Amino acid sequence: MSNVSPRTLSGFMELLPAPQQQMERIMETLRKTYALYGFTPLDTPIIEASEVLLAKGGGETEKQIYRFQKGDADLSLRFDLTVPLAKYVALHYNELTFPFRRYQIGKVYRGERAQRGRFREFYQADIDVIGDGKLSVLNEAEIPAIIYKTFSALGLRRFRIRVNNRKILNGFYAMLGLEDRAGDVMRTVDKLDKIGPEKVRDILTGDLGLSPENAGEILRFIAIGGGTEAVLSTLEGYRGRNQVFDQGLEELNEVVRYLGDFGVPAENFAVDLTIARGLDYYTGTVYETTLLDHPEIGSVCSGGRYDNLAEYYTEKQLPGVGISIGLTRLFYVLGEQGMLNQELNTAPADVLILPMTEDLSPAIALATQLRENGVRAQLHCEAKKFKQKISYADKLGIPYVIFLGEDEIKEGVVACKDMATGEQTKLDARATIYRIRAGLDSRNQGFVIRG
Repeated sequence: MSNVSPRTLSGFMELLPAPQQQMERIMETLRKTYALYGFTPLDTPIIEASEVLLAKGGGETEKQIYRFQKGDADLSLRFDLTVPLAKYVALHYNELTFPFRRYQIGKVYRGERAQRGRFREFYQADIDVIGDGKLSVLNEAEIPAIIYKTFSALGLRRFRIRVNNRKILNGFYAMLGLEDRAGDVMRTVDKLDKIGPEKVRDILTGDLGLSPENAGEILRFIAIGGGTEAVLSTLEGYRGRNQVFDQGLEELNEVVRYLGDFGVPAENFAVDLTIARGLDYYTGTVYETTLLDHPEIGSVCSGGRYDNLAEYYTEKQLPGVGISIGLTRLFYVLGEQGMLNQELNTAPADVLILPMTEDLSPAIALATQLRENGVRAQLHCEAKKFKQKISYADKLGIPYVIFLGEDEIKEGVVACKDMATGEQTKLDARATIYRIRAGLDSRNQGFVIRG
């Protein structure tokens, strides 16, 4: 029987142990940060009934979904975390307390063409706040604070949270008599960063059939700049011409008003009228976050307000606001840009214990004592040469190696070597644990991303 050649499918990321540790550290940072704001963790099945997952259906979603039969069941892999959340909230409505705040970090699947930085299986990290009937706009104002706290905790500094409100855009297009084509216009404008204003103009006047005057008005409107206060001041000049526009402007003003109280520095935030978000279900505030030194990466965190999360599953009105980080893509491009901190410890253990006696009881007892004090300890009892055991610790980047021989056991001490400095001490177990923990604390200073 011939061997099958091992391979990883195109578009699927498979990490070696050290980068996997970096990914885990990022996810742990996200969990801790989201928990600070009262979000509860949630997990939903990767596989759903196709009729549930594709309740909305149509468009690119149905083309990209992984769908298959198992017996008589028509099943699909989830393509995002929002639709399963909608099903979850509708299904458990009577058991949940609203507003319901959840975070979820999980894999999703899209059968699109695999390319550099684009994956078919990838992690998303989402937060959403779901209301029962109503949801205060204050939740929309808090989202930039969560984004700021999250990226700061990861080690990023030069990023900008760009914010707009779909009601402002809908109201403005209504002023131009374009209510029926507002969705198409917004999807076109959303491509501005990728294709530039001239190509946007061509699509507006060509494919969408807008007059050159209207196309010009739209491009002039979305180009309003000069800083947050200047943009808001200019928008005041449109007040009173459309009710939806006025409501969106009030909401945007409220989001901006609370930024300082939420701890968001002015340099990390901007009102940007080009932000539309292509998805139709966004109805209010919308967000996109970009890295200022790496605009080629595009948005690293996006989302917005929607009026009815679960309209395809229940008659109840469930408004919400949420954001999503494409975690696998972000991790890939950060690694490609050399922005992942290689100095942080990614070893699977803090200490490698090398027993030097036939009786392993003292080494086992020491390993237990280390673990009880929060130190990750691994016993190496394989029949290998001493140099091979040291090489094992070195290759894995394990910071400390402990040698426990007859002399150490008799004297009641532990021989411990710092693999980075070469310094070796002989201290009792308690003092050795103190030394190791102090050393680990200094090694683990810093962020997982070089900002």
